[in-house]
Amino acid sequence: MDITTWMSNDTRQSDFTLVGFFIKSKHPALLAVVVFVVFLMALSGNGLLILLIHSDTRLHTPMYFFISQLSLMDMMYISVTVPKMLMDQVLGSHKISAAACGMQMFLYATLVGSEFFLLAVMSYDRYVAICHPLRYPVLMNHRVCLLLMSVCWLLGSLDGFMLTPVTMTFPFCGSRE
Repeated sequence: MDITTWMSNDTRQSDFTLVGFFIKSKHPALLAVVVFVVFLMALSGNGLLILLIHSDTRLHTPMYFFISQLSLMDMMYISVTVPKMLMDQVLGSHKISAAACGMQMFLYATLVGSEFFLLAVMSYDRYVAICHPLRYPVLMNHRVCLLLMSVCWLLGSLDGFMLTPVTMTFPFCGSRE
């Protein structure tokens, strides 16, 4: 094996080159503005939904509590990747360190897992409301909702803790794009 082959398969490099929409676009500035506007609309829409649910006492039911948590997760989803993508476009840097990549991967895997369990809990909530309407207030009280939500976040973070280290230990050979 010669030195050039060895260097092209070097896994000790510390960063990756990000490629995506902006590099192949004819109008990357316009695309960045559109992405930024959609990002702000998603943040403000989900934030407004959370604010309305928490400010109106008629919406203090388990279903709306879970919907507000889902909105919070959606806000976090887009906040994990979009700001880095937009900053890279503005600064002209299209690199991400292995540590930052691992952190994004962990946060994203945590949110995916948490949302998966939250959707299951939301399904259970509707099942109880429909099939056991008289026992619903006892089965889905505020304490139970907080416990179920905590379990969703805990299981989601365990998902992130399990998947990220495994993925980040894979060898990265050849191109770092």
